[in-house]
Amino acid sequence: MPSLASSTAPQVVSAPSRPSALLLALTPLDAREFLPGELHTEVRDLAANYREYDPSTGSPAAFSALLHEVNPEILVTGWRAPTLPAVLPPRLRYVCHLTGSVRGLVSRHHLENGLLVTNWGGSISRVVAEGALFHILSALRRGTHWALAMHRDRAWKTREAETASLFGRRVGIHGFGRVARELLVLLAPFGVDISVLAPDVDASVEKAFGIRRAASLEALFADNDIVVELAPLIPETEGIVTERLLRLLRPGSVFVNTGRGKVVDEVGLVRVAQEGRVFFGLDVFAVEPMPADHPLRGLPNVGLTPHLGGPTTDRRRDAGSLAVDNLRAYSAGEPLEAVVTPSLFDQIT
Repeated sequence: MPSLASSTAPQVVSAPSRPSALLLALTPLDAREFLPGELHTEVRDLAANYREYDPSTGSPAAFSALLHEVNPEILVTGWRAPTLPAVLPPRLRYVCHLTGSVRGLVSRHHLENGLLVTNWGGSISRVVAEGALFHILSALRRGTHWALAMHRDRAWKTREAETASLFGRRVGIHGFGRVARELLVLLAPFGVDISVLAPDVDASVEKAFGIRRAASLEALFADNDIVVELAPLIPETEGIVTERLLRLLRPGSVFVNTGRGKVVDEVGLVRVAQEGRVFFGLDVFAVEPMPADHPLRGLPNVGLTPHLGGPTTDRRRDAGSLAVDNLRAYSAGEPLEAVVTPSLFDQIT
């Protein structure tokens, strides 16, 4: 899953009513998906001087040269944007990044020197949560097993065919950021009992969200029918989900990871998955793209998606809408959402 780290507190800027120049550095495909129709028009009409650049057509050096030539006040970027040069054009004040992590785009030094940067913040959280729900339901209904059996083996169900429902289950969530909170909303109709383990979950959070704080990571895995991994990847969490923890899951339980691949010991996960007693839904992996000969491929108890947990193609416009709102706010000197601060930059993967 792409990183969602950004400031939750709006940041006020002081800017002229109409920016002097804006450079849109997006591929044509990204421009169509993130800024369809009227959103693109509004960005184009925002600045007195407007230019577009397709970052898939040139080198980082060419981009740097164009950046200094245009000398924009605002730069709008997406997945394919090259890294900004160490020395920025003198007028560049604001980078409006349409996607998640900005680590490959700007440096901490840029932020410390006053460059204002925003990303997609929480605009995609509900869709990422939807992806987690998809994996939960698919695992419970044995989606991969029946997809393989019916396509490959031309099989049909027998009286002994095992499936399971989400209604009334116990669900554990590791991490409690925006995606986890959106997942609570999606899980509500199923009447599930939810426990959460995260550093910021205290008694007030338990009461506000109607959840329970798990006593430990071990309890989260041992006491729930379904465990959803949504913890951020920081030094303290890398490899924290060990084979020992995965073996605490009871037979028939489900483990879903739509957060960060490296939070899990993947070698241990493979060993547990190969035994077939636990069902998995995985969108993120230790190495991406996943190698063609990866041992998780073809296992009937493992559902796989290739890091598609971010916004679906049709909902990328949600991130574009947030970006346009921020561009309007910048032009009016009003607070911005999803500002990436130096401290948050350190958490981004």
